[in-house]
Amino acid sequence: MQYFAREILRMMIAQPLEVTDRLTQFDVDCTVQGSGLSGQAGAIRHGLSHALTHYEPALRPVLKPHGFLTRDSRVVERKKYGRAKARKSFQFSKR
Repeated sequence: MQYFAREILRMMIAQPLEVTDRLTQFDVDCTVQGSGLSGQAGAIRHGLSHALTHYEPALRPVLKPHGFLTRDSRVVERKKYGRAKARKSFQFSKR
């Protein structure tokens, strides 16, 4: 938890353990790459929930209604040819 300085991100990561009453039962050590702190915290929460369901399948009905097992499928849109960014065009010049 040293990496995540903001309290809201720490709370977000601990949610699956709190909901299942397993907060003191596990020591979690994980590695994430890319994205920002918020995205990484969400990825850890999703991975931790998934690991809990593999460890104890009876926890799935507890975690599923809270949305911890749903992956956020949004990804960055690619840059298109002839454009400044994915959607932004270059400045139009009349002359």
